[in-house]
Amino acid sequence: MSRPLLRRLRPDNFSLALIATIVLASLLPCRGGFAHFMDVLTDAAIAALFFLHGAKLSRQSVLAGATHWKLHLTVFACTFVLFPVLGLLTRPLGEWLLTPGLYAGVLFLCTLPSTVQSSIAFTSMAGGNVPAAVVSASTSSLIGVFLTPLLVGLLLAQHGGVSGKAVVDILLLLMLPFVLGHLSRPWTGVFMDRHARMLKLSDHGTILLVVYTSFSAAVVGGLWHETPTSALIATFAIDAGLLTAVMLINVFASGRLGFSREDRIAIFFCGSKKSLASGMPMARVLFAGQAASFGALVLPLMMFHVTQLMVCAVIAQRLAARARVR
Repeated sequence: MSRPLLRRLRPDNFSLALIATIVLASLLPCRGGFAHFMDVLTDAAIAALFFLHGAKLSRQSVLAGATHWKLHLTVFACTFVLFPVLGLLTRPLGEWLLTPGLYAGVLFLCTLPSTVQSSIAFTSMAGGNVPAAVVSASTSSLIGVFLTPLLVGLLLAQHGGVSGKAVVDILLLLMLPFVLGHLSRPWTGVFMDRHARMLKLSDHGTILLVVYTSFSAAVVGGLWHETPTSALIATFAIDAGLLTAVMLINVFASGRLGFSREDRIAIFFCGSKKSLASGMPMARVLFAGQAASFGALVLPLMMFHVTQLMVCAVIAQRLAARARVR
């Protein structure tokens, strides 16, 4: 294998930080009063994160992209219909090879919205329709705040579904800060546009906090003693299979629907990815009463996150190389 390809396949710095945080939580989990303090700090960070996301999303970008409805509907169909259907189709494998918590985590992964930053970055790198990617990914993230809890309630009914308290917590901890942030755009919009890196740092910092506090509780509850290595390997295989299936169906469908090359690239990257930045805070709220199994519920999402970044980085660079040859 060539050295440039090895560099492209190397996990990014954030993925390495994610792995390091899991190791830290496994070796030094927070307990007692410190765990309570970390829980409060994490909830505050989640509220701040969604406030910043609301402040970043401009109404003009949503309205401007609304005219390309066919592209956006295709992305939403991949994200919120195709993924859940494929997740349900993996049930025989999931129930045979995975623990109940890991399979519930696969289903949860399938309900999440698309990523924002990386979808746009890969679309741009590959020479795709960047404005369409911005609108599709951002709107997917917004819709996911409402739609993901509903899908979780439908797909995970036998795993506990979504309680009324979880819905209230979603509204207070995620939706309310998001709306307040969006309403603050007349005063905060310019600052947010100039300091986009701050949102990325907030994304990463909040995710690492959620991972550390939640995995600490799961480790204390016996996560690693109850999860066999074979189930972890099978989870990675199912994640990779989901990603491959969605990408292949995505390419076929967007071609049959007659989209341009630029639009097909935007659909490919926005429709095949799942958001860790939205998923971890949502999981913390939706599965608040399942601390002992929380680690298993989010492991499939974290594995998928690393896999999608590595695969999409290679594909984006190859598409960009083809465009230069033309």
